[in-house]
Amino acid sequence: MSDFNRLNVLVLAGGISHERDVSLRSGRRVADAVQAHGHRVVMREPDASLLGYLEAERPDVVWPALHGASGENGALRALLEAAGVPYVGARPEPARLAWLKPIAKTVVSRTGVRTPTSVTLPRETFRELGASAVLGTLRDHLGSPLVVKPSQGGSAQGVTLVDDDAELPRAMVTAYTYADVALLERKVVGTEIAITVLDTGDGPQALPAVEISPNHGVYSFEARYNAGETHFFTPARLAPEVAATAAQAAVDAHNALGLRHISRVDLIVDADGTPWFLEANVLPGLTETSLVPLAIQAAGFDLGAVYVGLAQLAIRDFDAALLGHS
Repeated sequence: MSDFNRLNVLVLAGGISHERDVSLRSGRRVADAVQAHGHRVVMREPDASLLGYLEAERPDVVWPALHGASGENGALRALLEAAGVPYVGARPEPARLAWLKPIAKTVVSRTGVRTPTSVTLPRETFRELGASAVLGTLRDHLGSPLVVKPSQGGSAQGVTLVDDDAELPRAMVTAYTYADVALLERKVVGTEIAITVLDTGDGPQALPAVEISPNHGVYSFEARYNAGETHFFTPARLAPEVAATAAQAAVDAHNALGLRHISRVDLIVDADGTPWFLEANVLPGLTETSLVPLAIQAAGFDLGAVYVGLAQLAIRDFDAALLGHS
């Protein structure tokens, strides 16, 4: 590859979120894959020297591999735009929408995609109205079983499946450990799938769905990132028409939230074949046990070629935006 076509790519990984270690693993995989295609890659932390580094080095493009708030809530993306640096992935406002799970559910539900009945409960309300009374009302309204999770965050951290009412108080405490707002959802029983939505310039397309079958029934943090803890089926074991419906739901969610380049949409498909939207990830995991690489490879694509293609698309989008404002 000639130097003319050689990109200078900055991979951002690490950070201070609960998902730091996962981010470092994702970043390393992206860096290695892009470098294998002949491009220059620097991998570094999003620390206090980052903005100065961007000003001095002017990388061609940033590939964020930051999980958790630092990479997914839109703030860093806004700073990259202010610094005039192209980057892969969702722009700031769509990233914020997807990061806040209750808001994402509302936005996506307006397209007609189903999402589980839920209640959003700030910690202050939980305290002011009394834990016992609040939980009693929620049990009556939502029924059982429930899924309790932080209203923001990823990698299933702080998520509890509640089959017994007695487990609910502890589940609330766990969720509040990770965020000041908890989301309680009625659990939909069915097949858990993740669909990667990829847009390399010709519009978003859904890649083959990955079916998730944890060994111990819950797709926990440990089940996600420890090899052998979960069985994956790609494509998912769904009837063709059900798979097509789920794929369309994922693309609808991606579009409704205004996402770009790449996302992962998590769904449950019930016994009737109806997909239920759970959440969208603007920076899904890219580790050796993550779902997006499985989907990319199942689609017959080379990981490095996809990552480089997204970097090139980010540069083209940036240049087009500049022309549009000139």
